[in-house]
Amino acid sequence: MSGRRAIFLDRDGTLNESVGYVNHESRFHLYPWSVEAIRVIGEEGWLAVLVTNQSGIGRGFFPEKLVEKLHGELQVLLGEAGAGLDGVYHCPHLPDAGCECRKPRPGMLLRAAEELGIDLAESWMIGDRICDWRAWWSARTRASLVQTGFGRGSFEFERDGWGRQPDLVGVDVYRVICDIFWGRVA
Repeated sequence: MSGRRAIFLDRDGTLNESVGYVNHESRFHLYPWSVEAIRVIGEEGWLAVLVTNQSGIGRGFFPEKLVEKLHGELQVLLGEAGAGLDGVYHCPHLPDAGCECRKPRPGMLLRAAEELGIDLAESWMIGDRICDWRAWWSARTRASLVQTGFGRGSFEFERDGWGRQPDLVGVDVYRVICDIFWGRVA
């Protein structure tokens, strides 16, 4: 292993309720199990890294400073619970902008790996959409689907067309973290 292991976490639909664009602080609601999941990642000696597409910035629906403020407040909340994110990355670009950072491209993961010394082959990505897993597979991480956000419907109705299945499926991010560290995953 040439670097540290990390759990890359999607935001909307994975850590917090999926409500469309989070264009105001009042629309950001963490799932009750998310803080504990992130705390466990740190206790196990892994890095917890948030990677999130935020095209609402590029669309002019909300300013980038709102995303930064939400992430700062999230870090404070996590810190009060003995947890924290080791890295926070967001892509502000529109889907057709052609940037390398927007999932399903692996740019945010590659940047985090370089800046934080992460061994991507020993790491995981957790999200609720296939674009999340494609980014992870491009970066050669393992991928997990949570059945929160868009995950359950996507798993039930779209999985036959995916071509490749996630390495692990769980009801929520906490359950997936438990399975990665102590469950059925080798």
